[in-house]
Amino acid sequence: MMNNTNRKLRIIISGGGTGGHIYPAIAVAQTLQKRLHNEVEFLFVGASDRMEMEKVPKAGFAIEGLWISGLQRSLSIKNILFPVKVIAAVVKSIAIIQKFNPDLAIGFGGYASGAMMFAATLKGIPSMIHEQNSYAGITNKILKKRVRKIAVAYDNMDRFFPSNRIVKTGNPVRLDICNITHKKDQALAFFGLNPSRKTILIIGGSLGARTINQSIEKDLDLLIAQDVNVIWQTGKLFTSARSNQIPESFKLYLSPFIYEMDLAYAAADIVISRAGALSIAELAIAAKPCILVPSPNVSEDHQTKNAMALVNKEAAVLITDAAAREQLVPALISLLEDLPKQEQLAANIAQLAMPNAAELIVDELLSLKP
Repeated sequence: MMNNTNRKLRIIISGGGTGGHIYPAIAVAQTLQKRLHNEVEFLFVGASDRMEMEKVPKAGFAIEGLWISGLQRSLSIKNILFPVKVIAAVVKSIAIIQKFNPDLAIGFGGYASGAMMFAATLKGIPSMIHEQNSYAGITNKILKKRVRKIAVAYDNMDRFFPSNRIVKTGNPVRLDICNITHKKDQALAFFGLNPSRKTILIIGGSLGARTINQSIEKDLDLLIAQDVNVIWQTGKLFTSARSNQIPESFKLYLSPFIYEMDLAYAAADIVISRAGALSIAELAIAAKPCILVPSPNVSEDHQTKNAMALVNKEAAVLITDAAAREQLVPALISLLEDLPKQEQLAANIAQLAMPNAAELIVDELLSLKP
């Protein structure tokens, strides 16, 4: 497709389902805006009933939704509709391309990304994909021979993709997280915390994490006794039954979702988190000592592999999902009392940061410009 030099560069960005797909996409869009001085137009494409329909507009970008969802792991009547949804999503994607007339397309994973990127390559749009995890997702594996470049965050990804298309970039994080050094006072004030206390940040990913939530709820009295601040992102599916029983002197910020994650990281002294690829990238850039509780509900147990890569470099503490209810809060208290360990973990995880990931992806994407 010919590029009209009298108009802004137009780029379709697709991906969604989880924050791990959405936030790298937003970070790349923000980097492109900065690089091209806003001489660029974006259209995001996601699944019409998933979280990207809320998060992308919140970041200031337009988004189109596709009627598509993944296959259910168990036998489900919904699976009968899957082929129909795929066809409908590809047809709508072609219509979106014809209307928006993009110069480039980039996908970040998820079923909506699969449909859009298939359509983009079908229409001859120069395209690339980004794989965040150490174990490639199904849509990216399907697209591997259709796109021109594949950005990855881990070594040895030629297990999944043609080696001559792979570029190692790391995982992009939101730009505001890359610059939190001087935000601590602002962050403590924003969350209403006590500046004389240590602050624990508890995050279970954008959709929450049942095991982490239940483990904190079970031992909340132990945390209260530690005289700490707590920022607790629960996700939408969990409500603390004890939030009304918290003493007024205990500074607890409780929320289903935190948009101001730059301030949350800036306030934190220790972080409890799942071990998704994006979470680890953010923790490395924020240089925070962390306790990781890998989700067991992911393909090839890749969160445990992510976490072990850090543990082997003394850059994180790992508590398994199965052991969390008994061990998570005691491990946190132990780490709270061990300042040298906190400093070691922070220094070691900082060595793993790839703060230029978004810039590297932008370099590769723009090199495909017609």
